[in-house]
Amino acid sequence: MTDFPGRAADRHVPVLRDRIVALLAPALQAPGSVAVDATLGMGGHTEALLRECPQATVIGIDRDTEALRLAGERLAGFGERFVPARAVYDEILQVLQAQGRRQVDAVLFDLGVSSLQLDEEERGFAYRHDAPLDMRMDQTGGPTAADVLNTYDARELERILREYGEERFARRIANAVVREREREPFDRSERLVDLLRSAIPAASQRTGGHPAKRTFQALRIEVNRELEAWRSALPDAIRALAVGGRVAVLSYHSLEDRITKQTLAAGARSTAPPGLPVELPEHAPYLRLLTRGGEEPTAEEIETNPRAASARLRAAERTRSTEATS
Repeated sequence: MTDFPGRAADRHVPVLRDRIVALLAPALQAPGSVAVDATLGMGGHTEALLRECPQATVIGIDRDTEALRLAGERLAGFGERFVPARAVYDEILQVLQAQGRRQVDAVLFDLGVSSLQLDEEERGFAYRHDAPLDMRMDQTGGPTAADVLNTYDARELERILREYGEERFARRIANAVVREREREPFDRSERLVDLLRSAIPAASQRTGGHPAKRTFQALRIEVNRELEAWRSALPDAIRALAVGGRVAVLSYHSLEDRITKQTLAAGARSTAPPGLPVELPEHAPYLRLLTRGGEEPTAEEIETNPRAASARLRAAERTRSTEATS
């Protein structure tokens, strides 16, 4: 892996950093309070939380060993208040168990591909650079994007392109991939980008952005099981919250944001049957929404950090215990 120069703090601009700190800090003022940054990356959000909340400890989770190394260097000055953990965010309960904890006071998720992964060309996430078709966030094992392209049948390729990439021309692309791989298996991104330029009509390319954007997104989500992991990770994080604890989620894809919206809305809604004269305690909402819809970055932030453009932020507070956490 390329060892890029410069500190993580110089290479990484955390999206909606100040707003996230404002949402989570009220839950992190007591001595011994604990937050989980479940998508640590290069540690920008964690650094801001540790500075703003001097009584708090942050457990930083990431599957990427390079991210953990860079974040560890960045956060070394906070000593034992930063606790790194190599794991996937849907393993949050296992991480907490290993730390001897059942509950925490705040959880942050910053979903999608990190700045570190986008910037390191050989990881294969960025379609503007020719690189091996890898796209694994954890490079120690598991199938690569090349494996997906070279082994999935046309119907399955079409499904992931349509569902995860919201690609209008999914069938055309899938069929082209299957034809082309019979001549030679895919191994580098440039060849895939060339195929996409040929498969997607020119008119759509003029109005729909880079022709590879949606396909690369779909492959990344499939390779890293992102939506599957997210469907279990957010409910587990909510279960781990103490009463008064808060969760914040930054998503960059409509499917991720939809899962977030539905999960938080379900917790903020009474489950009392219609017509019940008195709401029983077990039917009361266990979450209070802290944001109205998905909050977006300001135009000024997007100008400074273009990767923030598609971000949506949602947050909620735990208002009561449930059977799972009592």
